[in-house]
Amino acid sequence: MVKINGQESDAAGMTVSQYISTTDYNIDRIAVEKNEQIVPKMQYGTTVIEDGDTIEIVSFVGGG
Repeated sequence: MVKINGQESDAAGMTVSQYISTTDYNIDRIAVEKNEQIVPKMQYGTTVIEDGDTIEIVSFVGGG
């Protein structure tokens, strides 16, 4: 199992891009952290989510 934003998920084996495509996240407005390390957007397609990983996805919201 994997923890994504504090929730258990069986996303192990998926790339970050594959996981994001199953969600409502706007890929242009998020940052992804895997095990406390920022994942560069260019690596979303090659970064595999592995069993035991902790993933945090943060959405950027504009406003003032």
